Amino acid sequence: MTDGLDHSRTVLLLNGPNLNLLGTRDPEQYGTTTLAEVERRVVELGEELGVEVVCAQSNSEGAMVDHVHAARHWAGVVLNPGAYAHYSIALRDAIDAVEAPVVEVHISNVYAREEFRHTSVTAPVAAGYVAGCGVFGYELGLRAVLRRDAERRSR
Repeated sequence: MTDGLDHSRTVLLLNGPNLNLLGTRDPEQYGTTTLAEVERRVVELGEELGVEVVCAQSNSEGAMVDHVHAARHWAGVVLNPGAYAHYSIALRDAIDAVEAPVVEVHISNVYAREEFRHTSVTAPVAAGYVAGCGVFGYELGLRAVLRRDAERRSR
């Protein structure tokens, strides 16, 4: 992903563990929309907003850190860290280390779920946080990343 090109109008959509199972995993909690459908919607919205959206998903914490690092000079990252939000200090540190704004997204309302989901170690270093809006939250996340990027570039 680090290719020497100008990615100032590129956003990374990064999904973490188990999100490859969207559409079939616990549809009462996460709905029936697949990850491919989410990615298509966000890519299309990106085109409408004049940005390229690059999509990635990994069940591996290290691979997610690598993706965040590779997008460090991009317009931003829309990130659903999945369960890594609750304990991945490595992912937290990666978000904190990059200049690109990162907006954390969760499909479900994590505060209406188990107690352990109420704490995110990644949210305090994110530029924004969206939860409980279903897969529409990804679209909100993209808009928030672009707003944060515009604010960052105007300083």
